[in-house]
Amino acid sequence: MAVELPFEKPLVELRLKIEELKRFTEERGIDMSEEVATLEAKSKALSESIYRDLQPWQKVQIARHPERPTTLDYIRDLCVDFVELHGDRNFRDDPAIVGGIGRFDGYPITVIGTQKGRDTKENLYRNFGMAHPEGYRKALRLMKQAEKFRRPVLCFIDTAGAYPGTGGEERGQGEAIARNLIEMAELTVPIVCIVTGEGGSGGALGLAIGDHLMMLEHAWYSVISPESAASILWKDASQAQRAADSMKITAQDLLRFGIVDEILPEPLGGAQRAPAEMIETVRMAVKRAFAQLRTLDTETLLAARYQKYRVIGAWTEDAGTIYEVPQAATTTASLDAEPTAASDTQELDDLAYVARKTTED
Repeated sequence: MAVELPFEKPLVELRLKIEELKRFTEERGIDMSEEVATLEAKSKALSESIYRDLQPWQKVQIARHPERPTTLDYIRDLCVDFVELHGDRNFRDDPAIVGGIGRFDGYPITVIGTQKGRDTKENLYRNFGMAHPEGYRKALRLMKQAEKFRRPVLCFIDTAGAYPGTGGEERGQGEAIARNLIEMAELTVPIVCIVTGEGGSGGALGLAIGDHLMMLEHAWYSVISPESAASILWKDASQAQRAADSMKITAQDLLRFGIVDEILPEPLGGAQRAPAEMIETVRMAVKRAFAQLRTLDTETLLAARYQKYRVIGAWTEDAGTIYEVPQAATTTASLDAEPTAASDTQELDDLAYVARKTTED
């Protein structure tokens, strides 16, 4: 049975009324097509009204919908001849992260992603998509293998966060994620990352350092979940909606901040409403991104990746404010030369000037 979200209740009631009229028509033989058409038009208008102006907490709820496409769904439809690879060659395999090699658009690639379950049994097996240290080490092993054989890397992110339990900490959860950040920043092959649902904390960041970061329209990406933020700020996890509204975690917010590079539109109602349509949108976006990155030599690729993250979260003490980096700053930075200390200083001076102007305006 389809899972309906709380804010969809008026729409669900209208759809049930339409189904009731259709059954009545079949059982009694009375033509009520005109009434059905009227209600269907009303349902369409209501759907557009609801989904056109979603609040951040509503987007979080959609991102968590259990029927959204998972990493394995995307892999099955995007790749041919996919072979899943297991284990970190150190401790064990982690089912919360899947990865392997396959062909996309005729080219061999390495695909890695967090994997949630469809039901309780599968979620327990996948640990609800919350990876252990061995999951991140498996991902890194596959990335280094991709670098050795010159395969681009495609990462799917949908996790509430890395596993926070005792076992994970004993085996070095923080070190495993930090190591991924270091290695992904220097990986000499193109990396495309997509946040398909939840992008929670370091658990998401451990797979999200790349050359082109995309988010689905209703995905969220943040250093902390709304519930955890509410627990810290107000000692009450039930204030999650209030936290979500304040945290700027939606794809639209992050595109404006220059943190993500592209938003992929979802079908009306979310990716779970039309998975095949969503997967096709992802296919075209990934194809376009890899086609652009494939034209760059290694030196230019790494310089562009450096610049992409260099301009995020700029702070200037004299202006005393954090400002939103213009989107153009992430796409028009010079890639012709290696960064130097002098160019970094000039860049900071330029950013400070922009911040002061923003404050004055």
